[in-house]
Amino acid sequence: MLINKTKKINNLSLYIMLLPATIVLIIFAYLPLMGIVIAFQDFIPARGFFGIQKWVGLDNFKYIFTMPDTMQVIFNTVYIASFKLFFGLILAVAIAILLNEIRNKTFKKTIQTIIYMPHFLSWVLLSGIFIELLSPSTGLINKFIELFGFKPIFFLGDKHWFPITMIITDIWKELGFATIIYLAAITSIDTQLYEAATVDGAGKWKQIWHVTLPGMRMIIVLMSLLSIGNVLNAGFDQIVNMYNAQVYETGDILDTLVYRLGLIDGQFSAATAVGLFKSGVSAVLIGTFYYLSYKFADYRIF
Repeated sequence: MLINKTKKINNLSLYIMLLPATIVLIIFAYLPLMGIVIAFQDFIPARGFFGIQKWVGLDNFKYIFTMPDTMQVIFNTVYIASFKLFFGLILAVAIAILLNEIRNKTFKKTIQTIIYMPHFLSWVLLSGIFIELLSPSTGLINKFIELFGFKPIFFLGDKHWFPITMIITDIWKELGFATIIYLAAITSIDTQLYEAATVDGAGKWKQIWHVTLPGMRMIIVLMSLLSIGNVLNAGFDQIVNMYNAQVYETGDILDTLVYRLGLIDGQFSAATAVGLFKSGVSAVLIGTFYYLSYKFADYRIF
């Protein structure tokens, strides 16, 4: 009886600790969901959110899909986000494996710190740095390119180079932080497996292929599952701080479209419809990938 009371007290303390986070989640994540109704209204801000608004059904969705640039914007979003996720995953796993093989702790921690640091810098700051570095006239990168006899490249003003620049700079920024999870997964692998592989004559590459990667499989599936929902999040903070009208054709994404429709043009209903469409597609992708992970990799969250 005393044990049960002690458990209840311990559980109560845990619930109390969760309470502030739960309140923040409700206020900033769940209450704003009420705004979804704007996507089905001809919303006029002067009438207020709880005022009488005209319901238009799916007209806002029809409107956004009849705009001339919508399909190109969707393509840009998927293209940029997919390459970020794909190469970011592969490189993060590779870097984690390489870091795990470093035996000098001081050197290892130094490298980790160097590659982690960019994650903690905001895109507002980094965009200013990259604009200077990638300038076609005075940028350090183009000065280096000119040393080899090539013409300078307008990375942020050329529609062909802009998406590539966004992909590379984002991977550079987030790569180090992503390796933390994979390093943790590697450290959880039983060392006896490596010893057995060594006895069997397996070298480093075979140990990585037959021991390390299989040991990381579940965490890789989990991270892929969580990332697939962001396939329509190509990085608003990054792109809005670095793009311009010259690269709209290949650099405009769904989030920047929402920004222009809602905050610049005042088309709140259309902007909400775009956001709801994006969330719906993400939910479908997460559900589909989770089903495939469960069926083919025997992975489950619950």
